[in-house]
Amino acid sequence: MASFKKRWNIHSNWQVFMILVVFAVTGSTAAYLSKPVLALLGITKDTVSGWIYYPLYVILIFPVYQVLLVGYGFLFGQFTFFWAFEKKMLRSMKLGFIADWFEKK
Repeated sequence: MASFKKRWNIHSNWQVFMILVVFAVTGSTAAYLSKPVLALLGITKDTVSGWIYYPLYVILIFPVYQVLLVGYGFLFGQFTFFWAFEKKMLRSMKLGFIADWFEKK
C-alpha cells in the first residue's frame, strides 16, 4: 500500500479509498449510460448486427468513462488526482493535445 501511495502521490488511506470508489462508480456508470446513448443515436441490438453493436458499445464507453472519471473525481473531492491521471493517460495515447487544450483555457 505504501508504494501505491508513493507512486500516486497519495497522502492518506482515506484518499486511497475515495479514489477506488471513484474508479468503481465511474466504470459502472459508463457501462450503464452507453446503452441509452447508443439508443438515442438509433443504434440498438434490433437495428444492427451484434458484430457492429458491441464494438460501438465498447468504443462509446471509453469517452463516457473519461468524462465521468473527472466529474466523479470532482464530486468525491479528488479532482486534482483524477485530472493529473487523465492528462497522463491522454498523453500516453498520443492524445496529449486534448489535455494541453484544456490547460490553455
